[in-house]
Amino acid sequence: MSERPIRLLLADDQQLLRAGFKMVLGAEPDIDIVGEASDGFEAFDLTRRLVPDVVLMDIRMPRRDGVAATSDIVEASFKARVLVLTTFDLDEYVVGALHAGAAGFLTKDAPAADLVEAIRTVHRGGAVVAPHILSTLLGRFAEHHRPENAKAPALLKTLTAREREVLMLLAKGLTNAEIADSLTVGETTVKTHVGHLLTKLGVRDRVQAVVLAYESGLVTPGR
Repeated sequence: MSERPIRLLLADDQQLLRAGFKMVLGAEPDIDIVGEASDGFEAFDLTRRLVPDVVLMDIRMPRRDGVAATSDIVEASFKARVLVLTTFDLDEYVVGALHAGAAGFLTKDAPAADLVEAIRTVHRGGAVVAPHILSTLLGRFAEHHRPENAKAPALLKTLTAREREVLMLLAKGLTNAEIADSLTVGETTVKTHVGHLLTKLGVRDRVQAVVLAYESGLVTPGR
């Protein structure tokens, strides 16, 4: 639990849903709901003015959707991390949101306990996404958006052979513990490799790294 409450901004065009989130999340002693937005423009403006730690972002909103708003927030280098909410776990808008810089996503029907824990995880710098869903989403995305040149971009070329191997295992949805078992190394070693490859790729977390791996062609569906 953090020393001070997590500053949370709610962004959803449905007032009833926002009220529901406020009732559930407002009861948590370590979460402070600092504002509400009904579209992407408001979400960006309130993020700028209220400086939340986490933005709970509906993916489909009028005027400016959650994908565009997430991109705006990330590009502005605000400290807030974005947790996207979607109606369907295989909503392909999610790929756009993850690419834009979202730290993960949950479906709107997720249990309240999962939502609370996801907010805490994102606030700690972690990523929230079910590995099998991420792999399915990115695989589907890659099938319809194959790069003209499948060679890894310059950033991927900066990785060592082992770091590339770790990245490919990340893209398969393996946890650090599973990667350690697969490579017959310690989990601490895997964490070190993950940290190095995130730095070299200039991405915020492992979700962003996996998106890059698929988009560059380093990893392809079924591989």
